[in-house]
Amino acid sequence: MPTLSRLATPFIALLLGACAAAPAKRDPRDPFERVNRSIYKFNDGFDRAVAKPIAHGYRAATPQFVRTGVSNFFDNLHYPTTIVNDVLQAKVKSFFSDTGRFVLNSTLGVGGLFDPATSAGLDKNTRDLGQTFGKWGIGTGPYLMLPFLGPTDVRDAVGRGGDTFTTPQYYLLNFWPSAGLFAVEAVDTRYRLLSTDAVLDAAYDRYAFIRNAYLQRRQFMVTGSSASKEEEDEQKLFENLENTDQDGKTPPKE
Repeated sequence: MPTLSRLATPFIALLLGACAAAPAKRDPRDPFERVNRSIYKFNDGFDRAVAKPIAHGYRAATPQFVRTGVSNFFDNLHYPTTIVNDVLQAKVKSFFSDTGRFVLNSTLGVGGLFDPATSAGLDKNTRDLGQTFGKWGIGTGPYLMLPFLGPTDVRDAVGRGGDTFTTPQYYLLNFWPSAGLFAVEAVDTRYRLLSTDAVLDAAYDRYAFIRNAYLQRRQFMVTGSSASKEEEDEQKLFENLENTDQDGKTPPKE
């Protein structure tokens, strides 16, 4: 009499064959997935070899108050983008609040190194041109993975280009100060993402997880809602950039 394992073997082989023959389900938001995955693979290799080790070294070599000050500085440096998009989104109350925040942190906060505006009750907002486009009904377009810059979509990629003109460093005429700011900001950005590494390492498909998290976060920023509870949890991954430092703690108020 045949054993149970021998009876099961043809069934398992048939099941595996059916799975192999079934076409992979494509996400309609990501029509360029094959190219995007190739770019993601390049980005991931660069990150593991260069960016991530530098970020770990930066965290080990500098005290937390220095890292917090650097993060505060770059947040404040980009705050004119939020103020401009307050106007473009017709958010009058937010415009006055965000302008007050920027002025307070730029003066009493010593160029943005400290954050007295939060202690004064002026909440931090994040707005950009891609979000503004979405608020006025422009669709996202296909999902994109850009070399070095990471996840985006067509709408946000165009928005990033427009936002460049609202950042002060764009108007620096000297190359070296501009390049220096760019390099330090790149290190700070990767440092801020260190707390997400464990979440990504646990994901079955890192590329798909990042894609879903990014798109859901952007949808939430535009509409205030997510498509599902699972996807809402995924988009919280990217909120670490704005709500935590990279030791997994809420940044102290200065």
